[in-house]
Amino acid sequence: MNTGTLFIRLKPRNQRALSVDEKIQELRPKLAAVAAPAANSPQIDLAAVKARQQGAWSSGNYAIVGTTLQVVGEELCEALDVRSGQKVLDVAAGNGNFTLAAARRWCQVVSTDYVPALLEQGRSRAVAEGLEVQYREADAEALPFKDASFDVVGSTFGVMFTPNQERAAAELIRVCKPGGKIGLANWTPEGFIGQMFKTMGKHLPPPAGVKSPPLWGTVARLAELFPVGAASVKAQSRIFVFRYKSAEHWLDVFRTFYGPTLKAFAALEPKAQTALTSDLKALVERFNRSGDPTMVVPSEYLQIVIERR
Repeated sequence: MNTGTLFIRLKPRNQRALSVDEKIQELRPKLAAVAAPAANSPQIDLAAVKARQQGAWSSGNYAIVGTTLQVVGEELCEALDVRSGQKVLDVAAGNGNFTLAAARRWCQVVSTDYVPALLEQGRSRAVAEGLEVQYREADAEALPFKDASFDVVGSTFGVMFTPNQERAAAELIRVCKPGGKIGLANWTPEGFIGQMFKTMGKHLPPPAGVKSPPLWGTVARLAELFPVGAASVKAQSRIFVFRYKSAEHWLDVFRTFYGPTLKAFAALEPKAQTALTSDLKALVERFNRSGDPTMVVPSEYLQIVIERR
């Protein structure tokens, strides 16, 4: 009987370690065997989930957090080895970290998101730097572009939050030209942000049946999302360091401006809010390496470069 459990055989010590791309190729047939849902699996209203997510990202002010992550966009552009004049698409761009990084390298950039306010914030940043960028409201699961429209397609901590992960991955592949590249930066389940979502999920469970966003930061999930023949996938573990005045300062910023955290607290009663506050502070304490009252927390993410075949 297929229980859905995936077993991975460890390699002998004297055998060469597999690269991430080789691991993905090895995992694909095993994943295919367990991927089929059970006949009695509940139907998921993905449209309703998406509407709630859109409301979450529209709340607060993601740009306050997003601008601190700019270096991730710069590093992704370098990993992709973007070239001046290339047509670049930023999917679920937020306030435009990858967008600005590509535009600074003289690429022809189109920046998309389904939250208009975030696009306007990104536009203001581009105007301030004198950068030419096209902005367009768009759903990452239904991109309004023809097949093979872009040389490079990228997303930093954006597309990973789509409720229909398979559809979003297929759209990234569809709009990328053969021979082009797809670049992603995705939080991992084991890293600080992945653990933050896990902690919040204990207090406010996510919608049943919806796959966790940080799964995009795992080799196994990448093998499912990008099929054989469509892409060559290479991934590298990277670290972004959150630097705040204190754990309390970080929590105040995330609770006020970061949509998912804001909404999580808003949905809880005061006593439950206190419990969540305590658990999040404990999480910071577990990761914090500052050695002083400030917060210096490394958060692992996966930097992914996909070559479109």
